[in-house]
Amino acid sequence: MMMQTTPIIPVIVCGGAGSRLWPASRESFPKQFIALLGEQSMFQKTLSRLSGPHFASPVIITHEDFRFLVQSQLLAMGITADILLEPMRRDSGPAIAAAAAFVEARYPDATMMVLPSDHLVMDTARFQKAVLRGAGAANEGRIVTFGMIPDQPATGFGYIQPGAALREGVHAVKRFVEKPDAETAAGYISDGYLWNSGMFLFRADAFLAELAGFEPAMVDAAKAAIAQNNRDLGFVRLDGEAFALAPKKSIDYALMEKTKLAAVVPASFGWSDVGNWSSVWEAAPQ
Repeated sequence: MMMQTTPIIPVIVCGGAGSRLWPASRESFPKQFIALLGEQSMFQKTLSRLSGPHFASPVIITHEDFRFLVQSQLLAMGITADILLEPMRRDSGPAIAAAAAFVEARYPDATMMVLPSDHLVMDTARFQKAVLRGAGAANEGRIVTFGMIPDQPATGFGYIQPGAALREGVHAVKRFVEKPDAETAAGYISDGYLWNSGMFLFRADAFLAELAGFEPAMVDAAKAAIAQNNRDLGFVRLDGEAFALAPKKSIDYALMEKTKLAAVVPASFGWSDVGNWSSVWEAAPQ
């Protein structure tokens, strides 16, 4: 495994409302900020596993409404971060594009690790090893994602079919598939498919160049929203007029399902997207 010499910039996306965990998670106080499992919130647990010599200080992209929740939970951990504020929700594509434009403007050639703020990882050491395994491919311009090795034919996740090996522990992506029914999921598992975790690792410049080939308006809007940002009380407020022009699309639809540069790291580190109450129960000590 290669040593990552320049720190990876964690980019944490935390704009969702987590409505499937109502009433604990609600529009004004969504699940990523709740201490559902242990004393730390999901957001704080995400920050914790991105510490150490391989990682720089994080960039958080969140909604205007959550700015003080983010700030207070960072403060409680003694972590400094750049906090980008979306003026409105445009799905994960524009949010990640704006974060990439911010990172590229400040740190040319930087590699960024993009992950949701509300997922659970039980084994931080194995998580970090998987990230470092993918770093070489990301540095070469690949858009790397992390495929979880399934332990059951789950119907709540999309799946990834890995293709040819690119380097040790990294494969090209043959295809992404939507959430299956139970019978199809069982077939996917026997054929070596992986769960799509929604975590990504890539160079900011490579990502923006590739995304511009499929969604030029999204990249233009993201770059303009960053270039015309308004700094306020330690927050970076994206320009509303510019950001509103970004097409509202998930990163999977905008890029991952179309690009030929997608790569996947098969991994197992006790991952859950904690998407509903049954997954909270499964993740909790019995």
